[in-house]
Amino acid sequence: MERTPEIRLRAERLGYVPVASSHELARSVIRRSALNSHTDVESAPVAAAAGGAREVPSRLVVLASGSGTLFEALAEAARGDYPARVTALVTDRGCEAEKRAERLGIEVVRVTPREYDSRADWNRALTKTATDYDPDFVVTAGFMRILGPDFLSAFPGRIVNSHPALLPAFPGAHAVRDALAYGVRVTGTTIHIVDEGVDTGPVLAQEPVAIELDDSEASLHERIKAVERRLLVEVVAGLVTKGVIIDGRKALIP
Repeated sequence: MERTPEIRLRAERLGYVPVASSHELARSVIRRSALNSHTDVESAPVAAAAGGAREVPSRLVVLASGSGTLFEALAEAARGDYPARVTALVTDRGCEAEKRAERLGIEVVRVTPREYDSRADWNRALTKTATDYDPDFVVTAGFMRILGPDFLSAFPGRIVNSHPALLPAFPGAHAVRDALAYGVRVTGTTIHIVDEGVDTGPVLAQEPVAIELDDSEASLHERIKAVERRLLVEVVAGLVTKGVIIDGRKALIP
């Protein structure tokens, strides 16, 4: 089934090549606006098959390093009518996320940096591990490593991260602590496309979380994570059913 005329017209007005039929689950190419770039960005929009339902859900690989609550929320949502399935969890260390995956019956692969001679070797191994599952999207859910050029090139425009702050404010590994220390009254969560920077990719969605006067880092982070879990599930569903149009700093789920 082709995308609706409304979506096609929106894309044409913005200067994009619209994504046509994708019920065969082929990854479609959306061309960036000629005003900004001639680079092609792959995404995986999934149009409804005949009769209005997908024949096969999209495949997701999740990367995690920690407790795995964000991974678990996505994996538990990715059942039934949800348009995607988590096919594997890839970790960089032993962590609670692995135990959650095992309880859910999801395959776990650990790619530990210290087992490789260099960071580049580890990045290549990580890339091969994820590529072997042929994912439509890769989701980094509390993954505490910077992805290298090999990984980014393998999944251009198809790596999604959840960050516990309203980017571009408070990027990096200590976003909740930094927001408290700065004294802001509102923080939140950002779902964004991953690029070569640290939390610098195009924003897909954001939602604010108020900071209470008696908040600790732990209490604030728990409230942010509750929003993150819901928002990530919603954004991933939109990505796999509608795709994404990336124009410089802007990302649009049509």
